Amino acid sequence: MKYLLLICVDPSIEPDEEPGEIEAWLERLGDSRLTGNALRGPSSASTVRVRKRERLVTDGPFAETKEFIAGFDVIDCATREEALDIAAAHPVAKFGAVELREFWTDDD
Repeated sequence: MKYLLLICVDPSIEPDEEPGEIEAWLERLGDSRLTGNALRGPSSASTVRVRKRERLVTDGPFAETKEFIAGFDVIDCATREEALDIAAAHPVAKFGAVELREFWTDDD
C-alpha cells in the first residue's frame, strides 16, 4: 500500500533534531520511500478555486494556521502499522507532526 506522509511544522517550536537524523531516517527506509521533498514556506503558496467557471487565486496556504506543511514523502509499505512506525521515526515527529494518508485505490 502507498501512503503519503505530510511533514508539518510549527515555526514557533525550536526543532529538536540532531545533525544527520533525516539522512539516517532516509537510509532506514531504503526502497520503501518512493519520493519526497521539502517544500518552500507558506509565503510561496497559492490556493486555487473555481466558482461559476471563474478561477479564484488566493495568496497563501488553504488553511490559516501557524502550522504548515514543510515537506512530503510517499512510501510503500506492507501494512498500515509499518507506515505508522515509519511516520513515528521521522525526525520532525519529535517537534512537529507527520500526517499519514493512504492513497485511494480502485478497491475502495
